[in-house]
Amino acid sequence: MNQLALRAAAAQSRAQAGLAQRATPRDRPEAADVRFTSQLRAKKTVRDDGLEYFQVEGYASVYERGYEMWDWYGPYTEVVSLGAAEKTLSQNPEVVFRFNHAGTPMAGTRNGRLELWEDSQGLGQRAFLNPKRSDVQLLVQAIEDDDVREQSFQFRITRGVWSPDYTEYRIEEFDLDRGDVGPVTFGANPHTSVAARSGEFLASIPSLPPLVAREAYTLLGQRPDLAAARTQPAPAGPPPAPTPVPVPAAAAVPQGRSLSLLTTQLLVAKAAD
Repeated sequence: MNQLALRAAAAQSRAQAGLAQRATPRDRPEAADVRFTSQLRAKKTVRDDGLEYFQVEGYASVYERGYEMWDWYGPYTEVVSLGAAEKTLSQNPEVVFRFNHAGTPMAGTRNGRLELWEDSQGLGQRAFLNPKRSDVQLLVQAIEDDDVREQSFQFRITRGVWSPDYTEYRIEEFDLDRGDVGPVTFGANPHTSVAARSGEFLASIPSLPPLVAREAYTLLGQRPDLAAARTQPAPAGPPPAPTPVPVPAAAAVPQGRSLSLLTTQLLVAKAAD
């Protein structure tokens, strides 16, 4: 199934499920890490307290720019609406600045060394970092070397809406309190739920090792929701895949280990890419 057909099928499934009243797409991570390319800038500056800091500035989110996400049903486009941060910023949320959403915070709104704002471009942030810290020095060097050039923010969706055809989900409002903003490493997939990573799994199918592919095919054949689809008349086009054939006993994976083996093999295959 090509990408357009996949998106259409996913949209139809959402429509049949009646998701219009859901706050978020089904199985979307509550605090998904959404990343945007940002022109990060780092420079030395002296603040009112007379101390010298590294000032790191950029946009943690960009408004009105679609990016692909996956939910339980398949792919869709997600967009952060202009003004989505207005309410949360008016409530003075507690937010920290960290690299890759991990490690000790480098700045925060509570101590006044993290400034947040919203404009027509998106959610902006300006952090003042202690130059004596080794983690700060490494981050600033990575920014100057252009090794780190994306930013992200973690948030909770408080209001959103599906397009009439269920192909686009628009985040109209989010909550930043106890979240974080900051630079992230380029290229890593930010979405942690199984549904959100479905695109990765589909892309890896053609290159799966034979044993893993056979095991996955057998497991999928045991799903009742797919069994119903197999009994329906075949659509016009290429013939459907044959009914899964059980693996001979000599080659079968011992009972109780098949799923863990599949998971391990998938991870190994992904690491090798």
